[in-house]
Amino acid sequence: MTDTRRRVKLYALNADRQWDDRGTGHVSSSYVDRLKGISLLVRAESDGSLLLESKIQPDTAYQKQQDTLIVWSEGDNFDLALSFQEKLGCDEIWEKICQVQGKDPSVEITQDIVEESEDERFDDMSDSAPPVELPPCELNRLEQISDLISNCLTTPMRKEKLAAAIENEGYIRKLINLFHMCEDLESTERLYHLYDIFKNIFLLNKNALFETMFSDDLIFDVVGCLEFDPSSPTPKRHREYLKQQAKFREAIPIKNAELLAKIHQTFRVQYIQDVVLPTPSVFEENMLSTLSSFIFFNKVEIVSLVQEDEKFLTELFTMLTDLNTPDSKRRDLVLFLKEFCNYSQNLQPQAKESFYKTLTSLGILPALEITLAMEDQKTKTASIDILTYIVEYSPSVVREYTLQQASNTDEVGSLMIKKIFCKSFPLRLIFT
Repeated sequence: MTDTRRRVKLYALNADRQWDDRGTGHVSSSYVDRLKGISLLVRAESDGSLLLESKIQPDTAYQKQQDTLIVWSEGDNFDLALSFQEKLGCDEIWEKICQVQGKDPSVEITQDIVEESEDERFDDMSDSAPPVELPPCELNRLEQISDLISNCLTTPMRKEKLAAAIENEGYIRKLINLFHMCEDLESTERLYHLYDIFKNIFLLNKNALFETMFSDDLIFDVVGCLEFDPSSPTPKRHREYLKQQAKFREAIPIKNAELLAKIHQTFRVQYIQDVVLPTPSVFEENMLSTLSSFIFFNKVEIVSLVQEDEKFLTELFTMLTDLNTPDSKRRDLVLFLKEFCNYSQNLQPQAKESFYKTLTSLGILPALEITLAMEDQKTKTASIDILTYIVEYSPSVVREYTLQQASNTDEVGSLMIKKIFCKSFPLRLIFT
C-alpha cells in the first residue's frame, strides 16, 4: 500500500495572488550537494520527476497553517505551499525545518516576517525591538486596546509584534469574554470598540489568529463582535442568519466528521469575508490575503475529501438516479453537487481533469438527464449550472455523450441536447 503520510500537493502563488497547483507528489528532506544544505524535495506521483528542490534557508520564514499546510517565500515575491494529505507527514517535515533553523517545533512560524520595503530599515531592529505590551483585558480598557491595535497597523514590525502578543497571551478569548459582558450589559459604546478591535485583528493577516477566531467555540462570538458597526444605526443580525436561516442540508449523511466540520467552517468564513467584514479599501485588500488563502485551501481540501470518499459519491449518484427518490431529496442532492462543482473551480487544470473524470465515471451525465426533466425550478437551474461547468471544462465528454444519445433515439435528440440548445450553451465548444 502506498505511504500517504508524505503525500503533498505543491502550490505556487501567481501574479494575480491565486494559488497554482504545481502537482501532486511525495516530499522528503535530505542533503543536496549542489545546494550545500538540507533541502525539501518533492517528486511527482505520476512519473517521479522532481517538482521541487528547495534548500531550507536559515533565515527564511516558514509558516505552519491548519495542521497540514506549510507556506514560505522563496526569492522575490515567489510564495510556495505544501498541502499534506496527513497531519503526521506535515509534523515530520515541520520538525526537520525547525531542526535546521534551530527552532522549537511548537512554533507556527520560524522567523519574524518583515515587508520587503522595510528590510533595510528594520533588518537589525526586528529581534531587538521591544514586544508590544497589551493592556489588561478589562472593560474600562477597551478604548485603549482599540487605539493600540489601530496604531500598530502602520508598520510591518509593529504588526508582527502585536500579532505575536495577541496569540501568546490568548487575548482573543479574553476579548470574547468581555464581549459577553458588554452584550449582557447592553454597553453600546464598548461594543463599538470591540467591533473596531476585531476588524483590525483581521487586518493583521495572521493565519494563527484566524484559526483561533474560526474555531467552533468562538466563530459565532467573533461574528457577534462584528455586528456592532458604529456607522450602522442598528446592530446587524449575522448570527441569527448563520444559526437559524442558513441551514446546511445533508443530502446524504456525512460520516466524515472532519469533512462536515470543514464544510461548516468554510461557509461561515466565506460569509464573514463577503458579508460581515466591511468592504476593504485597496490598501486593506492586500492585508486580507491570508483570509482568502484560508478559504481557498479549505475548499480544495473539501473537494479532495469528497472525491476520495468513493462510498459517499457512489451512494449520492445511486440516490440521484433512483426513480423512487423523492423530488425534494433529489433537489437537495443536486444542490449539494452544484456546490461541490463550484468549489472545484479552485482546482488547477490537472486536478480539475481528475475531478470531472471521477464524476463522469460515476454517471453524472445520465443523472443530469433525469434532473433536467424535473419540474422543480431549483433542481432544473442547479442541473443546468452543473452541466455548464462540465461543458466549459470538458466539452468533449458532453459531445460524446450527446452524440451517442442522439444515435440511440429516433427523436430529434435527447433531453440534454434540447436543454443545451434552449439555454444558449457554447455549442462551438461541444460540436467542434
